Amino acid sequence: MATLLAVDVGNTNVTMGVFRDETLVATWRIATDARRTRDEYALMIAGMLRSKEIDPAGIDAASLCSVVPPLTEPVAGAVRDSASIDPLVVGPGVRTGIRISYDPARDVGTDRVMDAVAAYTLWGGPAVIVDFGTATVFDAVTADGEYIGGALAPGLFRAADALYESASQLRRVELAAPAHVIGRSTVESTQSGLVYGFVALVEGMVERFRQELVPSGSPDAGSAVNVVATGGLASLIAEHTDVFTHVSADLTLIGLRLTHEMNA
Repeated sequence: MATLLAVDVGNTNVTMGVFRDETLVATWRIATDARRTRDEYALMIAGMLRSKEIDPAGIDAASLCSVVPPLTEPVAGAVRDSASIDPLVVGPGVRTGIRISYDPARDVGTDRVMDAVAAYTLWGGPAVIVDFGTATVFDAVTADGEYIGGALAPGLFRAADALYESASQLRRVELAAPAHVIGRSTVESTQSGLVYGFVALVEGMVERFRQELVPSGSPDAGSAVNVVATGGLASLIAEHTDVFTHVSADLTLIGLRLTHEMNA
C-alpha cells in the first residue's frame, strides 16, 4: 500500500494530508509563518506524522504546491529532511491533465490548478470550484478540461476582520448563521451580512459563471455544471444554499495526489 504525503502551502495555513493509496487517512493544518526555518518545519512535519502513528520513514512519495514563494523551498526541504524523500513540487513542466488558458498562465496559483485537477477528474466538466480560504476564489473548467479563469473576492474571515476594524461600534462575532436574515440585534445583523451575504455572493457568481460556461443558444445550453465547494468554510456556506453539487474540504490535497500519479 503506497503512502503519499500531500502539502499545500497557502497564505494563511499550511495544510498536509497523508494518503494510503486513494484514501486520505490523516490531515493537519498549521499557521503559515515565513519566519519558521526549514528545520522547524521538518520537526513539525515529523511530529505531526508521529502524532497519528505514521512513521515518517514509511512515506513513499510526496507532492507539494505553494502560493508563498519564500516558503516553497524551505517546506520542500523540510519534507526531504523529515521523510527522506524528494517531493514533486507543482509548477511549470509538471503534468496535470488540465490546459491553462490564462494570461499569463504562471499567475494561476498552483492550489487553484490542483482544485481544478481534482474537480475535473472526480466529477468532470464544465465545473465551477469555489474555494473558501484567505480569499474566496472562483475557478471555471470547461467540459473538455480547460481552465479558463475565475474571480477573486475577499475571504470570509478577512471580511469579518475588516468590518470589526473599520466600525468602532461593532465587535467580533462568531461566524454562524442567525435564525433570521433580518438580524434582531447587532450581533445577528453582523452574522447575517457575513454568512448570508456570502451565500448570496456565491449564488450570484456561480449563476454568472454558469451562463458563460454554457451560454444560452450554444449546443451545450442546459448542460449540468458541477459546482464544487472546498476550503475551511465550505461546510458553513453549503449549509445555507443548494448551489453546490459537491463539497470536499480536501480538494487541493486530492489534486496533489492525482497530479503525483500522473507524474510518477
